Amino acid sequence: MYHYKETMDKLIRQEVESGAVKGAGALVLHRGREIYCNTFGLADAERGYPMKRDTIIRLYSMSKPVTAAAAMILAERGEIDLWDSVSKYLPCFAGQKVWDDSRGEIRAEREVTIYDLLNMTSGITYPDEATEPGRRMGALVEKLVAAREKGERVDTQAYMRGIASVPLVFQPGDRWMYGFSADVLGGVVEAVSGRTFGEFLRKEIFEPLDMPDTGFFVPKEKQERFAQAYDWTENGLVPHTGAHLGEYYGEDVAFESGGAGLVSTLDDYARFASMLVQGGTYNGKRILGRKTVDFMARNHLTERQAVSLDWDSMRGYGYGCLMRVLTDAGAAGSNASPGEFGWDGWTGNYVTMDREEDLVLLYFIQLCGAGTTPLVRKLRMATYGALE
Repeated sequence: MYHYKETMDKLIRQEVESGAVKGAGALVLHRGREIYCNTFGLADAERGYPMKRDTIIRLYSMSKPVTAAAAMILAERGEIDLWDSVSKYLPCFAGQKVWDDSRGEIRAEREVTIYDLLNMTSGITYPDEATEPGRRMGALVEKLVAAREKGERVDTQAYMRGIASVPLVFQPGDRWMYGFSADVLGGVVEAVSGRTFGEFLRKEIFEPLDMPDTGFFVPKEKQERFAQAYDWTENGLVPHTGAHLGEYYGEDVAFESGGAGLVSTLDDYARFASMLVQGGTYNGKRILGRKTVDFMARNHLTERQAVSLDWDSMRGYGYGCLMRVLTDAGAAGSNASPGEFGWDGWTGNYVTMDREEDLVLLYFIQLCGAGTTPLVRKLRMATYGALE
C-alpha cells in the first residue's frame, strides 16, 4: 500500500481542481477492509454543498447491475426462466417488429427473451438519431416525459407499452447493442412479483443489505445530500436539467427505471458490490447463490454478438447480466484480474468488482456524458498495483 492513498488523493484532487468535475468521491474495499475513502470538491456548487461520503448521487446505468441481480433472484426461485419470452410476462411485447432499412417493419424471427435483456442482445434501442427505431424511441421518451411534466402519472408499465411499440433495430440475439433492455427487465420483475420494481428492490436487496439511501427518489429530508449533475459547455460546467431517458427523482416518481433511475451513496453501493464479490452473501444476509454470481460474472456474448461491443472502454471485455467482464487484460491495458466485472454510469460513476481479490472500487462523479473516464483507469491501475 506504499503511497497508495497519496496517489489516489492526488489523482482525484487534480480532476476537481482542473475544473473537469465539481466534486468526486472514491471508496475501495479489499478483503472486506476499507483501504481508501475520500471525497473532494462540491456536490452542489450553486448551494455550496461539499461532496461527502454520504452524498446521494444519480447512478444512471450503475442501476443495471442491481436490476440484473433482481432478475436472478426470481430465476433462482423458479419464477422465471431465462429463455422465457418477455411477452409471457409483458404481453405488449408479443409480435414485435424489426426495422429493415429497405423494407420497413418486418416480422421478428423469434421473440425477445429475458436472456436477451440481460445481455443487451434484444434489439431494443435507446433514443438514437442514427436509426429509425432510435428516432421513434426518442420521440416516445419526449412524449412520456412531457406527459409526466404536465402532471400525468406515467408509470413503468406505460414505458413498457411504449418501448414495445417501437421496432427492434435487429433480429433478437443477432448482436449486442445498448438500449432499454434493463428497463424492460425491471418491468418483468414488476409483473412477476406483483410489486412495483422499487418495492421489490427495497424488500429483496436494499433492506437486507442496509442500503437506506438507495432507491428511485430522494425524500425531502435528504435533499441537502443530493448531488447536482452537471453538463460540460464552452462556458464550463452548468447544472443539468431535463430527463434524457425519463429519469425523475421526486417522491411521486412512477417510472422506476431499471436502466438508469436509481440513486445511492458510496457506502450503500459498496454493500451491494460486496455482496456480489462475496458470492451473493454480505454480513450474513444471502441475496443470491454463489453459483448464480458465478453465472452473472461471466461473458455471455457469442463471437458474432461481441463484434458490436466496440466501445473503446470495452476493449478486452465481454458482457453479461448487464455488466462488463474482463476477458483479456492485455487488450484492456489493465492489471486487473481476469473476470473483474462491473459497470459505469452516464454521469461518470464506476464500479470494479473482483472476486479473486475480494476487491470493490467505487468512483462517483456527476458529469453528464462522462461514462468511463481516463481517470478511472488510473485509479484502477493504482489500486491493483497497491495490492499485496
